[in-house]
Amino acid sequence: MQRGSRHSHCEELICTLTGAEAAIAVNNNAAAVMMVLNEFARNRQAVISRGELIEIGGSFRIPDIMDFSNAHMIEVGTTNKTHPSDYERAITPDTAMLLKVHTSNYRLIGFTESVEAKELKAIAARENERRSGTGEDDLLVYEDLGSGMLLPLRGLEGYGEPTVTEALEGCDLVSFSGDKLLGGPQAGIIVGNKCLIDRLKKNPLARALRLDKMTIAALEATLRLYLDPEKAHEHIPTLHMLTAPAETVEEQAESLRKAISASVPEGSCRISVVTSIARAGGGSLPMYDIPSYAVEIEPSGWSAQECAAHLAQNRRTPVIARINREKLLFDARTLMNNEEIEEIAAALADFLAHSH
Repeated sequence: MQRGSRHSHCEELICTLTGAEAAIAVNNNAAAVMMVLNEFARNRQAVISRGELIEIGGSFRIPDIMDFSNAHMIEVGTTNKTHPSDYERAITPDTAMLLKVHTSNYRLIGFTESVEAKELKAIAARENERRSGTGEDDLLVYEDLGSGMLLPLRGLEGYGEPTVTEALEGCDLVSFSGDKLLGGPQAGIIVGNKCLIDRLKKNPLARALRLDKMTIAALEATLRLYLDPEKAHEHIPTLHMLTAPAETVEEQAESLRKAISASVPEGSCRISVVTSIARAGGGSLPMYDIPSYAVEIEPSGWSAQECAAHLAQNRRTPVIARINREKLLFDARTLMNNEEIEEIAAALADFLAHSH
């Protein structure tokens, strides 16, 4: 009897959704980057633009992970400008990879220029013609996409965030997070050429960094929703919150205002719906302001700070508000259903009942 793979169902879904030949999932995208570098650039050179030497949360830095993977980092260009010729001049017989790191958690603006993955692919193709031609020593193009996006986000099409499918057009391998913009559990997903993915599956790190069964189940459930884009936008909280039309959010805010007004003692606070700005967070969509609406609570004789602490710490279902100028704000873009509206209203009523 042949032993089955715990990854097979997820791999089929990922390939269907991205158009990739093959895929593998590990426990986060940092692990994915480390494994790709270890397998394909160990003791060899990986060329990267100085403008893409990123740091993400937890002080994870690309130079550190390259060093840990035993890849020799070759920096090209400058912080703000890198040209195709910079990569071409850096390539030697010992160069294994052209590494592109998508700036998913920051933006360089002003006098800037970068090289797209498709241009790197053309550079690699010319170099590979000069090499043995067997494919074993090919120069690879790999992009760390960071926040992976499987579908174009409604209303964010002009922002410039590529989908995984678009990124694959210029790369041999692409890796991205299973959480963040994808909206699933924490995971790192690598997609691309089947021969390369097969090598990754045999790397000892593949077992050390593999997903547990519960995470695989959660990832598979999320990916299945993506088979129907309408279901994905409706049922995946991340997509729902990012793409809900502003008028829908305003209606949610008004429903929340009415629920709170009906639950709290008269005269205990002033309640109103105000315009707001939401942000993706999680190292995604930097500098992008999402129009939103919030319910603003102005206290009368009680502390917004104490209320926020009570809502977060003393409720079976924690309620997270933000404070602005001694007022509580509940952004309606973060609401998924009427049950959450009722919970917020009940939580506020509970605090006011115990604070007087």
